[in-house]
Amino acid sequence: MLTVSNATLHYGAAQALRGVSLDIEPCRITCVLGRNGVGKTSLLRAIVGQHQLSGGSIAFEGRPLDWLTAYDRARLGIAFVPQGREIFPLLSVKENLETGYAQLKRAERLVPPHVFELFPVLKQMLRRRGGDLSGGQQQQLAIGRALVTRPKLLVLDEPTEGIQPSIIKDIARAIQYLRDEMGLTILLVEQYLDFARALADRIAIMDRGEIVYSGEAAGLDDPEVSKHLMF
Repeated sequence: MLTVSNATLHYGAAQALRGVSLDIEPCRITCVLGRNGVGKTSLLRAIVGQHQLSGGSIAFEGRPLDWLTAYDRARLGIAFVPQGREIFPLLSVKENLETGYAQLKRAERLVPPHVFELFPVLKQMLRRRGGDLSGGQQQQLAIGRALVTRPKLLVLDEPTEGIQPSIIKDIARAIQYLRDEMGLTILLVEQYLDFARALADRIAIMDRGEIVYSGEAAGLDDPEVSKHLMF
């Protein structure tokens, strides 16, 4: 579904990505792992169009994305749940969800029922301001907002960061449901290894801006692979 080929990315003189190549298979969960500062978030931001590559290419369903804006990529079916959630704190839960309407045709501007089925707390708190929700509830809201766009590819950056264990389990169940019942393709960056091990079909490990391992999730049990994850 998504192919990253020999991607490089710079912030001024600093190089964040060094020849990264990665294939994201449809209807599977791919998890990108690695220590802090190795380029994981930079890779996701390049995929969703928030940062322009210095070299290499990205294609979605065979279509080059290199010169498309973030909102054009959203229209193609790529949704992003950023690290830190980035909800609108002064808007209500309902209004936050409705921001996902921006790239939809008028007739499609409804919150899909499965958003409230996966995260019933959002339906209970529709009139509450986003900033009044707990961190875990805000994470559910950020995922719900992404799902409103009817994505084909859901990109999540550290969805368990700062979240209480009970909500981590709810998010894990939601991600599994989206893959198994709705056929959604999911790419996520994660540092919580048990979460990644439980969900991922495939993993990619980054170190110093490069992919040092890519393969089936069972590879996490290989000592030669896991040594790259010594935090």
